[in-house]
Amino acid sequence: MGLLDQVRGPQDLKRMSLAELRRLAAEIRERIVQTTSKTGGHTAPNLGTVELTLALHYVFESPRDRLFWDVGHQCYAHKLVTGRQERFDTLRQPGGIAGFPKRSESEHDQFDAGHSGNSISAALGVATGDRLRGTERRTIAVVGDGSIVAGMAFEALNHTGELRQDLTVVLNDNEMSIGPSTGGMASYLNRIITGRMYNRMRADVWNLLGLMPSEMTEKARLAAKKLEEGLKNLVVPSILFEELGFRYFGPVDGHDLGELVQTFRRVRTQHGPVLVHVNTVKGRGFKPAMDNPELFHGIGPFDCVTGECSGKSKRTYSSAFGEALCEMAARDDRVVAITAGMSLGTGLAGFREKFPNRLYDVGICEQHAVTFAAGLALAGMRPVLAVYSTFLQRSVDQVIEDVCLQNLPVILAIDRAGLVGEDGPTHHGVFDLTYLAMIPGMTVLAPRDEDELKAMLEFCRTFEQGPVAVRYPRGGSDRQLGPGAPVEFGRAETVRPGKDGTVLAVGSMVAPAFEAAEALAREGLELAVVNARFVKPLDEELVLAAARRHGRLATVEENVLAGGFGSRVAELLDRHGVEARVRRFGISDRFVEQGSRAALLENEGLSPGRLANEFRVLFR
Repeated sequence: MGLLDQVRGPQDLKRMSLAELRRLAAEIRERIVQTTSKTGGHTAPNLGTVELTLALHYVFESPRDRLFWDVGHQCYAHKLVTGRQERFDTLRQPGGIAGFPKRSESEHDQFDAGHSGNSISAALGVATGDRLRGTERRTIAVVGDGSIVAGMAFEALNHTGELRQDLTVVLNDNEMSIGPSTGGMASYLNRIITGRMYNRMRADVWNLLGLMPSEMTEKARLAAKKLEEGLKNLVVPSILFEELGFRYFGPVDGHDLGELVQTFRRVRTQHGPVLVHVNTVKGRGFKPAMDNPELFHGIGPFDCVTGECSGKSKRTYSSAFGEALCEMAARDDRVVAITAGMSLGTGLAGFREKFPNRLYDVGICEQHAVTFAAGLALAGMRPVLAVYSTFLQRSVDQVIEDVCLQNLPVILAIDRAGLVGEDGPTHHGVFDLTYLAMIPGMTVLAPRDEDELKAMLEFCRTFEQGPVAVRYPRGGSDRQLGPGAPVEFGRAETVRPGKDGTVLAVGSMVAPAFEAAEALAREGLELAVVNARFVKPLDEELVLAAARRHGRLATVEENVLAGGFGSRVAELLDRHGVEARVRRFGISDRFVEQGSRAALLENEGLSPGRLANEFRVLFR
């Protein structure tokens, strides 16, 4: 029996020696690699935080002391030592352990996570509430160097310093967000790492002050303060965190359990805001992940020995987007690309190599990315912001105020729209059709396959009338429907004629609707299937004609039904006084849990078989 088999909760760690904890860390890494090689997951981030997790649970008293994990994609070791190791093989599977912290799963998971930059705010709120209620316990937020650049994190740091609240922020600095960290903060943290001499001298000064008598004169105190400031200015130009009101500890080797434990024991007795700067290596202990941490940040199943990805590679929407953007940039020097720390995930790796001076990676700062794109458009460029649907939610205000209100020709390339699978509810992109189509001046498209995505991007490049968004799903299309008609503003495309009824489908749902109609044709029911192409503006002429002809319509979308494509169709009919029955198919009014994309679509009634059953009832 290994050490991990003996761990049922954090209390079991406290009975171990440091040598045993080091052995346990090796077992945890092995378990993470073995499990994620089968289930996929965030392999590299979790391998980098094993010792950090063990040290936190060794010193603090979870769940009484509260741990907040920013983003949460580094919580696997935390889950393994908080009573979930026997179920760890169900990671990211339906009904299994979530890939992120989840309050309903364990009392040790203090806050549901999945997006970055919110941990310090949540932890500060809890710590302040505890103070108001007279509850004494420690609150710790663990945030990465990629996440701490988010505007919300800076807002929380600023507020913490003002409140002088007891709060420990652990900065996990691995010089990576998803890809390599960029920007001024990354450079600043690197300077701190090289300024270890300052931290050693600062500790010596504090030890010296501790030896002085309590009746030390005001003059001596002032001299000590000037000495400390002199050391700071000599060795490190500016200590941002201390200026914000934090007591700074570090940098600490995030893989040295002894140093981590000693630091956290010292921090545990501190009052006021404290920041512990920990240096870790993303992918630690698994060479393929260390060699390619960007790939192994979030990965599907792989060979746990070689690191090679399982399954056959195929063309995806992301790769088609990257190809199209490179082609556009080659013939139009106005085209520039923007990403929020996700060059690889959004298909921009090739663009990064071919046009390095026209790719802007702003880090995990989607709000800034949108307004930055607005500025580029003002300067006459054709900015293309490649972003996951779930993360674009963070910048809805900027899309409204900074892009649409000023009618600027910004192109939003929205990847991972719809159900994304095993990452679960924090990552499903099922709201974008609703929140984008509601904005005046916004044009919204969705392609049926990769070839149509490329055609739509070319349409966007030449569209000068205002902002435009193209949304597309994770992975690749399951069915190619052949060459399509040219993309024309506000025009849909009939991909299958039919005399018995009309199905209006959007983007990823065109192929399932087509397959359902083909199955019903074998029963003698002939349904027309329309590729809507444009969610806004609708092809009003086509929709109204179909409604008047049949009196019944079905709409199919991979978006929440509330305010989505189907709602826009129903509103159009109401505006024109057309009485027709509209049956809407889409994502139900709930947060969809984790599972394979195919299984989730089946559960939501969006598979070809489920749609055929519903169409049979509606159009008979």
